[in-house]
Amino acid sequence: MQPRFLWHLTPIVGVAGFVILHVLATFYYPGGSTFHPHAVGYSWLHNYWSNLLSETAINGQPNAARPIAIAALIFLTFSLGLFWLGFSDEVREIGPLRWVIQISGILSMLITILLVRGPHNLLVNAASLFGLIATMGTTLGARKLEWTSLFWMGIANTVLIVVNNTFYYIPSLQVALPLLQKFTFLSYLTWICLLNIALFRKIHFYQFEEKELQ
Repeated sequence: MQPRFLWHLTPIVGVAGFVILHVLATFYYPGGSTFHPHAVGYSWLHNYWSNLLSETAINGQPNAARPIAIAALIFLTFSLGLFWLGFSDEVREIGPLRWVIQISGILSMLITILLVRGPHNLLVNAASLFGLIATMGTTLGARKLEWTSLFWMGIANTVLIVVNNTFYYIPSLQVALPLLQKFTFLSYLTWICLLNIALFRKIHFYQFEEKELQ
């Protein structure tokens, strides 16, 4: 099995690892959210992903979910970093778009991993900005590759990122943000996995067909 074969499967495995660890971490979160500070346990409706990364839960108890959430974050950043490297390599004929996707995607992931220790709001804003650029570049790449469905999924995810950031800055809308954040995660990671499958088919399946025809 060639290394390049594994290269395009690894992000999917990493995304699956993130989801499993994310769900596992929620069972260890002591409790409390921005809107219900004395609640017990993790609420899928009211807690943010970043709550799992805090050293102390919002209800004041030590956060036992933190080590698992950090492991999940490592899986996520590594997986998306590999994805953007692999995807940008496949759109190299598009020119500057390749570097836009690669640089912004990697920067977004490097900044995201700093959420473990750094200033939350500043890092979220920076990671969102570079992530948005990478997403738009990837969406344009899908269009160039004539992956119509994945192109429109990219448009939808770009809109979701913008809506998430809009809700983040409007206090009256923040009550809906935790649930919107989770829906965006699900939509975005599904898109990434489908793009990986498309890359896999493009690189390996069609190459196999070409060899059979020769």
